[in-house]
Amino acid sequence: MSDAGEGLVDAEARLQEQLDAREHEKRRRGLAAGVDPEKLRARESLRLARAELTRQLDNTTHPIRKQQIEAAVAELDRRMAAV
Repeated sequence: MSDAGEGLVDAEARLQEQLDAREHEKRRRGLAAGVDPEKLRARESLRLARAELTRQLDNTTHPIRKQQIEAAVAELDRRMAAV
């Protein structure tokens, strides 16, 4: 009878191989399509920051803070256009 720990090690190894294969495939597709992964990451980061600032803008009542947030959103939009 086999050791139960061997089954866990085998399952973890298979899972890691699958994750590595998926990551490799993602990178290969991104490079084949001419997409720069660093630019993609930067764009996603800016998109998430914009979503958070938009949420804050909707919940803010102070006029000066609203102006600050609007300026920050405009800056993010400028940066997104540059990326």
